[in-house]
Amino acid sequence: MVSIVLEVTCSLVAWLSLYACFCYWNKRRSYEWSCRLVTLVHGVIVTCLSGYVALLDGPWPLTHAGSPNTSLQIHVLSLTLGYFIFDLGWCLYFQTEGDLMLFHHMLSICGMIMVLGLGKSATEVNAVVFVSEITNPLLQTRWFLREMGCYHTFLGEVVDFFFVFLFLVLRIGGGALIMCAMVTSPDPSWLLKAGGLAMYIVSLGFMVEICHFARRKMLKKYRSWTSLRSMNAPVKTNGHLTAH
Repeated sequence: MVSIVLEVTCSLVAWLSLYACFCYWNKRRSYEWSCRLVTLVHGVIVTCLSGYVALLDGPWPLTHAGSPNTSLQIHVLSLTLGYFIFDLGWCLYFQTEGDLMLFHHMLSICGMIMVLGLGKSATEVNAVVFVSEITNPLLQTRWFLREMGCYHTFLGEVVDFFFVFLFLVLRIGGGALIMCAMVTSPDPSWLLKAGGLAMYIVSLGFMVEICHFARRKMLKKYRSWTSLRSMNAPVKTNGHLTAH
């Protein structure tokens, strides 16, 4: 247990150091710019690591929920836990996030601490980390595109599409499968099951926000298309068609 605490502490120090470096290298940018760079780096690294653990290294989370933690799972969760502690502290200090995101961070931290302390259930928690973090690089890319004035481009459209698609398919669809496996298995702690259900409810809250965003964007595009079509349509004058 001492080694895990040391590993999480090293992870926290590493993310803080990376943030300090980004702040130094981007003095003309905001603190949020540097924090989101850290989030982007974490998202890419942890998505790859947790994806490898869940899909290749094993054990399979849908059939082995509650199984003992492997050394690789411990390393991945320790790395992620250090980041979440850093990010929660940053969000609380700068007061940039709403209650839903803060609740999500606190649930994540408590869940990872519990799993690392119990020595089991890292299999399904690692899978949750994978389906949750896979959309994070896209989310940060959206923010950077908007800051650089490049959001309303074809690249922005592609990023938005894959963000919504992966969120619905993996975080909502895949997350539901993981939650079912966790709840129906007798091995995971009942407290972890409750936390998992709470985390999934938070994801549903994010989904509602994303669906509202997608609806607004589609309506805006439809109105823009109909307006452009009406401008290009021929107009009747005295029974004859006259081009604009």
